[in-house]
Amino acid sequence: MRSIFKRKSLFPAGVLLFLLLFVACAKAPITNRTQFILLPQAFEMQLGASAYVNLLETEKISRDAHYNGVVRRVGQRIAAVSHTPNLRWRYTVFDNDKQVNAFALPGGKIGVYTGMMPVAKTEAGLATVMAHEVAHATARHGGERLTLGILLQIGSAALASAMKKKDKKTTARVLAAYGVGTALVVALPFSRKQESEADRIGLIYMAKAGYDPREAIPFWERMGAAGRGAPPEFLSTHPGYRTRIKNLRRWMPEALEYYEASQKTPDRRIVIAEGTRRSRR
Repeated sequence: MRSIFKRKSLFPAGVLLFLLLFVACAKAPITNRTQFILLPQAFEMQLGASAYVNLLETEKISRDAHYNGVVRRVGQRIAAVSHTPNLRWRYTVFDNDKQVNAFALPGGKIGVYTGMMPVAKTEAGLATVMAHEVAHATARHGGERLTLGILLQIGSAALASAMKKKDKKTTARVLAAYGVGTALVVALPFSRKQESEADRIGLIYMAKAGYDPREAIPFWERMGAAGRGAPPEFLSTHPGYRTRIKNLRRWMPEALEYYEASQKTPDRRIVIAEGTRRSRR
C-alpha cells in the first residue's frame, strides 16, 4: 500500500509517536503492568471531582452515622497503605438499598451504596470492596479507560474517512461492525482485565491494612448470590464470580504474607449490617 505521507514527514512523526508513548507509559502498582495513559493525572482528578460534585447533588446521601463511620474508618485504613496515600480521599455513603454497588472516581472519591452493607456483612467484607475501589483509583484505571475510548474513537473516525466514497448503508454497516467488534474484542476484555487487577491489588491492600484477605472469598460468593441473572462473562465489563474467586485463591498466598506482617488485626466478625435495617436519622 502506498503511503499517504511524504518520506520527509516520517521521521518527525516517528519521533513524536515515540515521545508520546514514552510520556504516556506508566506502571500499575503490585502487578507492574505497563499502562498507556494519554491524559495527565491532574485532568483525571478534575473530571473525578466534577463527577463527584454531580453525584452529591443528584444522589441521596445516607445520614446513618454507623454506616458513615465504618466506611470512613475502613477507607482511611486502606488508603493509608495504598501507593497513593496523599490523594484527596473522600468516602461517601449513598442511601439506596437497591444498589448493591460501590465505585471509585479518579482522584480518590469513593462511594458506597447502602445496598452493599448487607452483602458486606463485616468490616473485612466491606474492606474487600473498598480496597478494590481504592485500587482502581490508585492504578489510574479511569485514565486508561478514557485513553482507550479516545483511541477507539480515532479508529472509528479514520475508518469513516477511508470509506467516505462508499454508499451510506455500507459505511453504516462497517462502522456498526467496528463498534461491536471493538467492544467484544477490545473494550470488554480490557475492562475485565482492569477489574481483575483491582481484585489483586485490593487483596494486597486489605491485607496490609490488617484485614484477613481470606474473607474476600465469602464476600464475592455473597456478591455472586446477589447478582444472579448477570450477563455471560464475555458480554460483561466484570469477570464472572467463579473467575474472581479462582483468581483470589491463586493470589491468596501473597496476600497472606502481607496480612501476617501487618500490625493491625481488626475483628473480622464485627457486624456492620443486620438483617433488619436500623432507623435513619
